[in-house]
Amino acid sequence: MRTMLIPALLAAAATTGSAQELAEQQDWKIHGEMVYTASGDPIENGTITVSDGKIRSVSGGGGGSNGKNSITCAAVTPGMIDLSVRTGVGMNSVEQSREIAPDLAVANAVDVFDMDWGIQARSGVTTALVSPPDFDVIGGLGTVLKTAGPNGVAARTVKSDAVLRAAIGSQPSFRNHPAFGRPEDFYSRRPTTRMGVEWELRRAFYDAAASTQSDDRAFRGSDQLVAVLEGERPLMIQAWTTQDIRTAIFFKEEMEAEGLGQPQLILDASAEAWKEPEMLARSGAAVVLPPYPLDGRTTDNSFMSLECAKTVHDLGLPLALSAHGARDHAARLDRQAGLAMRGGLSFEAALEAVTIAPARMVGIDDRVGSIESGKDADLVLWSGKPFELTSSVIGVVIDGRLILDPRPAE
Repeated sequence: MRTMLIPALLAAAATTGSAQELAEQQDWKIHGEMVYTASGDPIENGTITVSDGKIRSVSGGGGGSNGKNSITCAAVTPGMIDLSVRTGVGMNSVEQSREIAPDLAVANAVDVFDMDWGIQARSGVTTALVSPPDFDVIGGLGTVLKTAGPNGVAARTVKSDAVLRAAIGSQPSFRNHPAFGRPEDFYSRRPTTRMGVEWELRRAFYDAAASTQSDDRAFRGSDQLVAVLEGERPLMIQAWTTQDIRTAIFFKEEMEAEGLGQPQLILDASAEAWKEPEMLARSGAAVVLPPYPLDGRTTDNSFMSLECAKTVHDLGLPLALSAHGARDHAARLDRQAGLAMRGGLSFEAALEAVTIAPARMVGIDDRVGSIESGKDADLVLWSGKPFELTSSVIGVVIDGRLILDPRPAE
């Protein structure tokens, strides 16, 4: 069962229309000196035809394109995908009265009028996973949206309830404190420590497993936890530091050892994933890395090596990069791919980490993540080779709509 978080906001988001005129869905012929499909070898002098919001054909050796709806550029890639965008949600999407809220759906609180969506779209991020902020141990269900399009949440949704979001570390217990005698404020509650956060997580899943044996043991959202145990929905856990990454992996292994289920684990913001390569490889978990910090230090005082992406990729694990919805041009997703390459990741792996790999992690690769006939027409046009400091995003197409036009003004 879903819980309505902000009925007024949801009603507003369900409208069509916008303060800005929505670009029309058009037919396009886009030529790139190089087309990087993310599903096979790059195509030299490739041409992509777009119709009704879908990619209709991809061919090579075509030469430049002419005509009103023809665009030529140096390179084309699939639209980039950010699984930890952190845009369009705030504290109104956080359950304030309980730490375990698997029944809440963040789709009911997404603000599609947030100006940051436009920043993401124009930077080449065409699809994003939006999850609840990590102030609860289990915050609820995340949803995958297009970053531009009609102003209705439903109209932009690629996949609703794509992951169950959880968090370990210091954030879920932030401000909580023991109540000595009579509680004096809202934060007189548990958990107050990392150990308490872990206990809440484990207890919730043990109780959910017990609910499958007796209907009397069911509770709000227990069916969502059961879906995770049965492998029907990924469990995405924020875990910045080594100790939190260990906790997440030990939790997964405990569920399996006790015969409670086979959860699909996605480790988000795992800055210190490079420190435990053997354990990480053993877990088989997918990893979403946070933005590279200038001084190496991230949240929870974790340290992120520039070689982190290469380490995870070399282990054979699914890898995705994230910019966490950065506004600063130097910190956006294309720059994260460039930094990962500076740390030793190949161009091909960096491209996958912002396109097809995150699409596969949340089960949307049938629609987005690569340039293939029949998929959504989400494309990024570049001035040069993608991710290079001398190259930039000059054009963006989302569902056949030209969001950023690279052509000179008439």
